[in-house]
Amino acid sequence: MAFLAPRPRTRLESFYKPESWQSLRTQLLWLLVPLGLTAAGFLALAVDVPLSHWCVEKRCPLIVRDLLDVAETFGNGWGVALIGLTLVFLAPGRRWAVPRILGCAYGAGMAANGVKLLLERIRPLAFDFSSGIAASFGQWLPGTGAGSMGQSFPSAHTATAVAFAAALSWLFPHGRWWLFFLAAMVGCQRIQSGNHFPSDVLWGAALGSLIALCFFKIGRLPVGMDWLECRMRKIGSTKDTKDMK
Repeated sequence: MAFLAPRPRTRLESFYKPESWQSLRTQLLWLLVPLGLTAAGFLALAVDVPLSHWCVEKRCPLIVRDLLDVAETFGNGWGVALIGLTLVFLAPGRRWAVPRILGCAYGAGMAANGVKLLLERIRPLAFDFSSGIAASFGQWLPGTGAGSMGQSFPSAHTATAVAFAAALSWLFPHGRWWLFFLAAMVGCQRIQSGNHFPSDVLWGAALGSLIALCFFKIGRLPVGMDWLECRMRKIGSTKDTKDMK
């Protein structure tokens, strides 16, 4: 009989069933992205000093610096807010996606700011380049005592930009390469401006990609976001129907 047929499992229920191991394996594969970026960050320690020293001395062409400074907006809080509002006004049919997109971007930035409190690292602008790269690292758990110049690790701008690019790519897949190019420009701006070492940027990108995975691919949060978006779509559909009457 029809009512005895097994109902479709929810995404959350399926995650904990034996047959979901394939899904779990896929989620673990996704984790290779932040793990790879983290490993790249350790490799970048070898070029941190010479590359950052070159940038701090302002050897980068002025036109490139100006372009990167404009792109930096994609990775700061005000820029994310303005782009989010633009999405609300220009794509009203996709307003249901805004909470996840903004939550992903701001969540990555907040996570990076939290990690900054765990390990002190001097920014290139305040670093003595005659010392080895190990001298850029300070004490553990400095909290806010390290000040802004002691919060180079990791790059919050890059974490925000990568997570924001991933979230926008979910909504606009045809523009994914452009969005991640913008995120890469944000990372380059942080290095060029002397605010972060290359390794800080890669570690920020790793954190941003991990937060994006938490919003879209792994864990329970994607289930909750799916439910919220479904509710918002229904509310929007009901409102449109009433407006047509």
